[in-house]
Amino acid sequence: MDFGGAAAIGGAGDGFDFMSWYMDIPIISRLYFTGAFLTTAGCALDIISPFSLYFNFDLIFFQGQIWRLLTTYLFFGMFSIDFLFHMYFLVRYCRMLEEGDFRGKTAHFVMMIMFGVIFMTAVAPFVSVHFLGSSLTFMMVYVWGRRNEDMRMSFLGFFTFNAPYLPWVMLMFSVLLGNPVTIDAIGILVGHTYYFLEYVYPVVAEIRGWRRKKILEPPRVLHWICGTYQEPVEHLHQD
Repeated sequence: MDFGGAAAIGGAGDGFDFMSWYMDIPIISRLYFTGAFLTTAGCALDIISPFSLYFNFDLIFFQGQIWRLLTTYLFFGMFSIDFLFHMYFLVRYCRMLEEGDFRGKTAHFVMMIMFGVIFMTAVAPFVSVHFLGSSLTFMMVYVWGRRNEDMRMSFLGFFTFNAPYLPWVMLMFSVLLGNPVTIDAIGILVGHTYYFLEYVYPVVAEIRGWRRKKILEPPRVLHWICGTYQEPVEHLHQD
């Protein structure tokens, strides 16, 4: 399955250096990948039970098990081929977003993830979904595809398509494998909403002269935490 073209790792005859590859992953993508891997490892070693990780509205908001708001995005199933595919898509498209559109804009990237988490958490009680990590990955794939409209991709070598169709091809493939459509559809819905608010709305607002041109601008405290805060420049007017 080829969803992005071939990329050589190392030179001819070179071995794969996992630590170099791992440390080359941008910080936010690395933290998410590490959290997902350690959560799965904890379950595989029976240190953690998957039953203590899934999203459950009553347990979270009536019994105080707040950690489920985080762990529902970190567990992608036990070690398996399916888990490896999830990690591949998570690292690949999360990393390409962070190194591409969000290069030097860590606070904006965190804001995107927070938007997805808040939106999906709000939707989760109304659908039968217990783990939302796959939805968040789908959101990233959708946003990346819309921001790389001219990139050509292939599916199993049978047909090619442009990057914006990638989440739909993945959705079709997932359904053919017998997986429920809900989880992936949530990711596409949230991804489209984010894309509209971040990239379409500001253009419309500028054309129509609306006062509020950016809806998802990160707060100053988030810029400060991410190390991207800059003091506002004061313009001095001379008479």
